[in-house]
Amino acid sequence: QVQLVESGGGLVQAGGSLSLSCAASGRTFAGNVMAWFRHAPGREREFVAAITSRGDSTYYADSVKGRFTISRDNAKYMIYLQMNNLKLEDTAIYFCAASFLSTGNYDYLSRDTNYGYWGQGTQVTVSS
Repeated sequence: QVQLVESGGGLVQAGGSLSLSCAASGRTFAGNVMAWFRHAPGREREFVAAITSRGDSTYYADSVKGRFTISRDNAKYMIYLQMNNLKLEDTAIYFCAASFLSTGNYDYLSRDTNYGYWGQGTQVTVSS
């Protein structure tokens, strides 16, 4: 069992930065692929980024590649998402998610159906 709590969302101007955090609890955390998804009004939930259990591989949606960075600290049970050069279209509720797997490829890890644990989400709003 893994419990996830996101924090760090807020209001930021376009071009600015935000850092999201996800605190995880549960003894299986270190063995799980972790990811960030987002859900904007009127759109389906979409994959943002994923990181394998040991942090040796990361995957990004094309829309955030080069601007967002996912990282994890297994000793602290934390997942992070550094978001730079934010755009209006990044406005969404951001969710932290844990998979049952420890590794995988982009096609597999970008599907929300492969994640069994979800946080409650944190709102990110980018203004012009």
